[in-house]
Amino acid sequence: MNPSDTKAVELQSGDALVIVDVQNDFLPGGNVAVPEGDAVINPLNTYIELFRSKGLPIYATRDWHPENHCSFRQQGGIWPPHCIAGTHGAEFSAELDLTPATKIVSKAITVEKDAYSGFEGTGLDQQLLRQGIKRLFIGGLATDYCVLNTVRDALSNHYVVFLLQDAIRAVNVKPGDGDNAEREMKQQGAIPITLQQLA
Repeated sequence: MNPSDTKAVELQSGDALVIVDVQNDFLPGGNVAVPEGDAVINPLNTYIELFRSKGLPIYATRDWHPENHCSFRQQGGIWPPHCIAGTHGAEFSAELDLTPATKIVSKAITVEKDAYSGFEGTGLDQQLLRQGIKRLFIGGLATDYCVLNTVRDALSNHYVVFLLQDAIRAVNVKPGDGDNAEREMKQQGAIPITLQQLA
């Protein structure tokens, strides 16, 4: 399906919203702040309301690391300590209007294993299958890491994936990482949409 075919996408049974890692440590002032990361919050809140109003499930992934996680620089990883389980940095943004029914998906919860994808070691695929989910609407942080890897796995698991272009931002460790990630997701079959295209 080409973006030109998605002028209007009607939400239906079998759809789910997946919000990736909108946590304090990835927002301005956080330990791994994504530039303009807070710009995803308002559009995501509108998506949340749309899905909630239609009784469709909402999932929110989060990094939930132990203090000595392998991704941290002190342990030989590439990132400063971030999203340590139970800390303020690991909490979802207070401005994100998650409903009590939101299903929380915690990833990279053991010392020795990192996970950029919401599917890796979380049982998310099994949860979605149990609910009869066929299409995923994915947005959040960061485009070039956890969004990219979650989209890759969703496509590998044969979901139809809509990439919420107005609700993603990249960390861009290297210039152009975010653009390259978007290009890859589209080439693999993710369908880019914005709020204006949802009915």
